Amino acid sequence: MSQSRRSFASDNVAPAAPEVMAALGRVNQGSVHSYGDDPETQRLTALARATFETELAIYPVATGTAANALALAVLAPPYGGIYCHAAAHVNTDECGAPEFYTGGAKLLPLASPDCKLDAHQLDAPIAHAREMGVHHVAPAAISISQATEWGTVYQPEQLRALSAAAHRHGLRVHMDGARFANAVAHLGCAPAEASWKCGVDVLSFGATKNGALAAEAVIFFDPELARDFELRRKRAGQLWSKLRYLSAQLCALLEHDLWLRHGRHANALAARLAQGLRERGLRLMHPVEANEVFVAMPVKLVAALRAQGFEFYEWPAPRVDNQPIVRLVTAYDMASADVDALLAAVPRA
Repeated sequence: MSQSRRSFASDNVAPAAPEVMAALGRVNQGSVHSYGDDPETQRLTALARATFETELAIYPVATGTAANALALAVLAPPYGGIYCHAAAHVNTDECGAPEFYTGGAKLLPLASPDCKLDAHQLDAPIAHAREMGVHHVAPAAISISQATEWGTVYQPEQLRALSAAAHRHGLRVHMDGARFANAVAHLGCAPAEASWKCGVDVLSFGATKNGALAAEAVIFFDPELARDFELRRKRAGQLWSKLRYLSAQLCALLEHDLWLRHGRHANALAARLAQGLRERGLRLMHPVEANEVFVAMPVKLVAALRAQGFEFYEWPAPRVDNQPIVRLVTAYDMASADVDALLAAVPRA
């Protein structure tokens, strides 16, 4: 096995899927209209509407940070507050992009052990904000990750309760779906059942982690919400003149449910890895519901695996029994043999 196949650092390290590269070659012919007025972008809209079984507006962008930040900019004014989990990507890994593109809206982090927000968590902070009036940012939206940054997955009933609570307080619901494919694959439901039917207003649809070269999409399930998004996308430098190349990547993944096949494959490998680590006496930190495995690992084992060329992150979380928490991520392009090679390098306790 080559050294590159030993990287469990992220699904971002995977190459673009062959189907995506073939789609790029297919659209790389002749001249077509620019800035989205092309057949491939129109086809993407039709595919997305069929996939989610509803009318919607979909806007390709190049990065997940752009998708999240620009989506939130539509939902929250500069004086607004956005509730999210303390470990949410928008809060920890986007260099202030949500605050920048909203013009100053404030992220209001909440905590929970499994990285999932609970509907009841909103009541007290929103009541406090209302009581403080002009002295507090105005509650405007919530942002949830599906799957979460700890690899857990919201069940549809959890999403419905959370969205209902948000809407009751007049807040919009944004979903960071960087690993939405893995979440839907785990739930075994239709994409609609894990998004707009649960009250999600805007979805950042992830593709780069799932086989795209560089493509994400912002999906508005209420097209009226997207009235000024096109202008925000242009101002942010995310409106490609040759948009067909972004759209082609997304079309390739949506066609024939390739995105879900990728998600199921990565999830299955994560489950295989988790089972093997458990059998070797290691402690998993959370249920493995998507394609991320978090495990407490002895320092000597961390060093030994790295010496053999395995790559992974030590997660910024408190140690357990003086053992660091390690994150191992499987990807759509990995094989069972890659997982087995890592497990073979882990001695049984």
